[in-house]
Amino acid sequence: MLGQHFFLARQPILDRNRQLVAYELLFRASQENRAEVSDDVAASAAVIQHAFLDLGMEEALGGKTAFINASEALLMSDALEVLPANHVVIELLETVRITAPLIERCRHLKAKGLRLALDDVIALDDAMIAILPLIDIIKVDMLAAPPEALELVAREAQRHDVKLLAEKVDTQEQFERCLAAGFALFQGYHFARPKMLRGQAPSASTLALLKLLELIASDAEIEELEEALKRNPGFTLKLLKMVNSAGLRRSGKISSLRQAILALGRIQINRLVQIMMFTQGSGETVTANPLAQMAVIRGRMMEGLAEACAEPELKPRAFMLGMLSLADALFGKPLEKLAEILSLDEAMRSALLRREGRLGQMLDLVEMTEHAQTTGTALALTQRLAAMGGGDAEMLNRLHLEALRWANHF
Repeated sequence: MLGQHFFLARQPILDRNRQLVAYELLFRASQENRAEVSDDVAASAAVIQHAFLDLGMEEALGGKTAFINASEALLMSDALEVLPANHVVIELLETVRITAPLIERCRHLKAKGLRLALDDVIALDDAMIAILPLIDIIKVDMLAAPPEALELVAREAQRHDVKLLAEKVDTQEQFERCLAAGFALFQGYHFARPKMLRGQAPSASTLALLKLLELIASDAEIEELEEALKRNPGFTLKLLKMVNSAGLRRSGKISSLRQAILALGRIQINRLVQIMMFTQGSGETVTANPLAQMAVIRGRMMEGLAEACAEPELKPRAFMLGMLSLADALFGKPLEKLAEILSLDEAMRSALLRREGRLGQMLDLVEMTEHAQTTGTALALTQRLAAMGGGDAEMLNRLHLEALRWANHF
């Protein structure tokens, strides 16, 4: 049975302003042979209960909503009623048969406060239209739905006051078309996969951030970092704001850069400077910026893996490598060029550019967790963990969830 042997993955869901509002949670078994799962309902229930009650998924969501897939058998069971209703949307998979008993069951779930979504909709048939009064969201498969079907779906959604979510949005063109059609929510690789911005000259703020990163990479003294930060008052203000956030749990307020550096020390300062580079100039928090959040989660997971693999001396470099792995999307420069600018040593270069060495293995593993959407990927994760001697699925899920919680404080 599946039990606790699963990997957690998630995909961001954004609103019309490209702000993060929810995640689709994906629980994937690490077994190669799915037939080993003898009771699908019991297995799914165990995963849901373990993720929310034992691992603390609700806290890790940071106030965002979770979309969770449900088969017909799971919908008809009592397993869903353990979920925190105000934070969950239940997706009726496209394989679910819409019958009178199922409609009655959905009415009961709605009465409990759970929201419901139709998943992978291509076109609406009579049965789907019949259940729309109980549906909150229609997820439209943008790769498969023909244009003429979209018009009918949009019309019925408006008539029943149902939100439209465009899934499998892969391009900016698709996103703009969905905006024009009245979609409220969006999901797809266009938002979850960082893309490098080409042809932009680096701004003064970008150059200043790269200078700070160079100082960090070269193990500069705290005084050098202080001087560099003093020349960038905007970064200093953001640093002080982060230092005084609830997430860092300081007993008293810190009001000067010198106090912040002395209180936090080199490792924490390094972390915060790297986090700031992903939100510089945007005015956004980490949790509102998909790229910034992904970078912070990668860095924190890399730290956790170094600790789990009994290599704590790698933690500062592991965090920096996780953050730098997305810096090409931030700065609009190839990673090879950034490695030169930052004068990275050969171990960091080979890890960043070729995923070589111990740090490169860790980065490869963390990147795989972002795409653990198939059994094959989950199996590869299991094998990679075993080869690294760094634990199991349970350990990796805990590191992932701790990184999610930590990212919510910025």
